[in-house]
Amino acid sequence: MIQPVSSPYHLYLVLDPDHVVGDVMQTALDAFDNGVTCAQLRWKTATDRQLVDLAGAVLSLSRARGIPMIINDRLDVALVVGADGVHLGVDDISVQDARRLGGPELLIGYSPETDGQIAGAEMAGASYLGIGPIFGTATKPDAGPELGATEFSRRRQLTDAPVVAIGGITNTNAARAMAAGANGIAVASAILGSADPAVATRQLRQALLALP
Repeated sequence: MIQPVSSPYHLYLVLDPDHVVGDVMQTALDAFDNGVTCAQLRWKTATDRQLVDLAGAVLSLSRARGIPMIINDRLDVALVVGADGVHLGVDDISVQDARRLGGPELLIGYSPETDGQIAGAEMAGASYLGIGPIFGTATKPDAGPELGATEFSRRRQLTDAPVVAIGGITNTNAARAMAAGANGIAVASAILGSADPAVATRQLRQALLALP
């Protein structure tokens, strides 16, 4: 039986069809049924219609399991399909505007790039922050250089908002990300690139549950 955790961001899947080894819906189902606690749909190469259609399909799976589903970048798509939230970068619609348009219940994630953006994000309306790449990543070419655990920890201390570590996280280094102050880990290739996403998800979950 899957053990409950305190944070909805504990094991956060970034579901990107461009990086899925197998079928995207089966991968999502395997991840949802084996320990993922939150999911973000990121599909940079999709048309609007493709993104809306897939978002609706994934949302039907996640909602049946009580797992929040977030759309990367696209507030319009999040609102159209009734997703639980949106995740924004510094070049997207502002957090303030997303909060105004989405209302108080919408989860708004934000990926800040500077100390000032980190410190001001919660006041602007962000629900949580994604900080990285903590260990580097191959699935987001524009993510910037690897921060490392020490720099991640310094940045994490600039905010009281929940922080999700992202970038190059696997079951072997998840504990380092959490020890650096993360409230959860976001993973893409560790699950999407696995020949068995269910096993990969369980391994990540066990690595987190084994922490003191």
